[in-house]
Amino acid sequence: MKAILDERQRRHDPKHFMANGTLLPNPEQPKRIDILKAAAEQAGCSFEAPTDEGMGPIAALHTAEYIVFLQNIYRRWQYIEGAGAEVVPNIHPANRTDSYPKSAIGQAGYHQVDTSCPIAENTFESAYWSAQTAIRGADHIAWGERSAYALSRPPGHHAYADLAGGFCFFNNAGIAAERLRKAGKLPAILDIDVHHGNGTQGIFYRRADVLTLSIHADPARFYPFFWGHAHERGEGDGIGCNLNLPLDRGTGDDAYLKTLDIAFERIAAFGTDALVVALGLDAHIDDPFKGLAVTTPGFARIGAAIAGLGLPTLFVQEGGYVSDALGDNLTHVLQGFSEA
Repeated sequence: MKAILDERQRRHDPKHFMANGTLLPNPEQPKRIDILKAAAEQAGCSFEAPTDEGMGPIAALHTAEYIVFLQNIYRRWQYIEGAGAEVVPNIHPANRTDSYPKSAIGQAGYHQVDTSCPIAENTFESAYWSAQTAIRGADHIAWGERSAYALSRPPGHHAYADLAGGFCFFNNAGIAAERLRKAGKLPAILDIDVHHGNGTQGIFYRRADVLTLSIHADPARFYPFFWGHAHERGEGDGIGCNLNLPLDRGTGDDAYLKTLDIAFERIAAFGTDALVVALGLDAHIDDPFKGLAVTTPGFARIGAAIAGLGLPTLFVQEGGYVSDALGDNLTHVLQGFSEA
């Protein structure tokens, strides 16, 4: 399987995030790249670096205002007396239609939905190359490859058109799907991260040309809380083109695979001819977020089930945090897919 990685993705090295009222070490660490790269190679992947396709494919989904913010906010943050080493918001607007302030602090609150996406000196560069990695993967699918794996880091599925959140800055899977759509494909994004792909849903919620599906821990008591509920079906032209399949905490392999069948039925009905898998590995039973209970052999079954669709498939890396099982989980997904 073709695999893509740019080494500049390592330069984003977030230190902290706030959870449950406590300042904690940020789990989205550069070390993930080493673990995931070795695991993909174990599954038979051969890595290449992406080419630079410029800002156009990113700007196809993200607003110019947001891109300028990400490019400049760290430099502007340095002028604030007593500011911390990372850009972390402490105030947010009540609505997206509220006024847009000139203040760096106010703009941080406008463009960062939570405290888990701190921005430091190299964040924009890493996010840019993470997106380029996904773009290159989409191009391989458009050129006729059966499958590819984009080791995109930082991840992307919590990023909206003008909002960072949940460790995410650019919506890599969404950018890849839009790239495929412009290449003449009818893509679906299947998100199997333990957290709902709220940014992906938000970007495509009123569109009928990209199908979005997410299988995740029930957000009634799990991040991202406000999005990912079963009644969210899309709006306007997009009604019926978004499918959320929330699962009870602790759901294991067999129930997860049955839920995949529901997603597969919708994918087939959409007429999908290219699949983007937002590949979170944090549904594992031993992942630090402890939302679901998929086993490592279960990930092989998931990969094999996805292969059964017979669609050209791009895997774009999302979550899955440092644990003893992280690498094995990726190897099992990719091997399960390839061997099927």
